[in-house]
Amino acid sequence: MKIVLAYSGGLDTSVAIRWLKEAYKAEVIAFCADLGQGEELGGLRAKAKKAGASKLYIEDLREEFVREYVYPMLRANAVYEGAYLLGTSIARPLIAKKLIEIAGKERAECVAHGATGKGNDQVRFELASYALKPDIKIIAPWRQWPFKSRRSLIEYASMHGMPVTATKEKPYSTDRNIFHISYEGGILEDPWAAPPPDMYTLALPPEKAKDRPEYIEVEYENGNAAGLDGKRLSPLEMMVSLNRIGGRNGIGRVDLVENRYVGMKSRGVYETPGGTVLHAAHRAVESITMDREALHMRDALIPKYAQLVYNGFWFSPERKLLQKLMDECQQDVTGTARLKLYKGGCLVVGRKSPKSLYNPELATFEEEAIYDQKDAEGFIKLNALRLRVGRLARDKGEKAKIAGKPRRKISF
Repeated sequence: MKIVLAYSGGLDTSVAIRWLKEAYKAEVIAFCADLGQGEELGGLRAKAKKAGASKLYIEDLREEFVREYVYPMLRANAVYEGAYLLGTSIARPLIAKKLIEIAGKERAECVAHGATGKGNDQVRFELASYALKPDIKIIAPWRQWPFKSRRSLIEYASMHGMPVTATKEKPYSTDRNIFHISYEGGILEDPWAAPPPDMYTLALPPEKAKDRPEYIEVEYENGNAAGLDGKRLSPLEMMVSLNRIGGRNGIGRVDLVENRYVGMKSRGVYETPGGTVLHAAHRAVESITMDREALHMRDALIPKYAQLVYNGFWFSPERKLLQKLMDECQQDVTGTARLKLYKGGCLVVGRKSPKSLYNPELATFEEEAIYDQKDAEGFIKLNALRLRVGRLARDKGEKAKIAGKPRRKISF
């Protein structure tokens, strides 16, 4: 029997390799998606071998991740519950896709993951896997093994001489990719307790960021960020550059209690410096290039789109359908946004576009000949008609009630 395990090199998946071997008497093949974890990938082969994996695949998926997953999501302005930019959620469908591909190549009967039975990731991994290969068998060790906490995992790993980065003093879980890093669990489970200052990785504390504002210009083509300060950049290059720039200005930290798909609330702390900058810049260019009603209709659908990504329905028909609508809205979103970055703040201070719908001759408070202000009177009266009719009906009804008379039909 062969099992392909989504492997990060962390505590959960390192223990999972050994446990899967023992529990299923199986050959375990580890797969690690390089999504921009950086130094976390160091020594991964030695770790996997030490844990008992027969083979380790490491695939550099950074460019594909940003181009085919992060950028489509950014075109949709997806934000979950008003704050979370979905950095962990958006990585799961790509990992699942490659997991299924490797299982096919290795002729493995099963795939496995290290997500807990309480979290969202189990849903995301498995929904994506079933969407791509309906007959795949999935093993989720956290739903089967006897360990009840990460502390018990640490003890098990120590007993078997397996090096892990988590400790009993710092038991919180992290997930990092080129788009963001998340922190959950352990000492963060008290929603009143502030995160430890030394926990953060990507963004400086705003108070320690430099004392001068930094100005940047992000260029967009058809809804995609394509240039920074006059230089053309690939999606991956854009993300790397803006993570660095945003991080040194203390941008992108979020601390929230969110609603998990499985029903509970959980506290998550996130750092998304580059994504925060791109989200603000994209909105700025949209503001002068998108038709009002198209923008309002699209905005009404953002919560649904974000919910689909968060809940793991990336490969669903409804997400694909929404993506087509989101992308159609982006055909004229071409232009440049200028932003001021300063001590955690990301402020739009300029926007321009060759496809701009902004007409200064119409918007001006000065004298102009295009817009006849007298026309506004009829426009307002027509829009107020139903409000006036409703008010008059209520007033006459109240008068009739007081006088003890039957309510009469209103003519207006």
